[in-house]
Amino acid sequence: MTAVTKKTILIVLRHSPYGSGLAKAALNTALASAAFDQSLDLLFMGNGVLQLQPDQDGRVKGVKDVGRQLASLPLYDINHVYVDAQAVERYNMDLSKSPVEIRRLDGPEIRQLMICYDHLLGF
Repeated sequence: MTAVTKKTILIVLRHSPYGSGLAKAALNTALASAAFDQSLDLLFMGNGVLQLQPDQDGRVKGVKDVGRQLASLPLYDINHVYVDAQAVERYNMDLSKSPVEIRRLDGPEIRQLMICYDHLLGF
């Protein structure tokens, strides 16, 4: 019997946390995939970086808090979270208290990162 090689997945999150259901769907997909032992990482780009803003309160919009889901990522072995540095600068964000540890990447680093994965899944 031959060994099965796991494919790597990069989930790209581009939507703000409460503007539509896409941000929630992306996080739910990541958590569900990781629960089934898929090897995946996350990349927040554009408006998606707003999901990383600390101290969000989703109750204002009547939805679950995104920060809680993000804080649970290590429990699912999702340990690599990347962020588009230009988008962080555009929104003048301080991510030092983000609910999850992140690594900032510039444009060329993002392109190089995407090449390293077997599959890209964008939301």
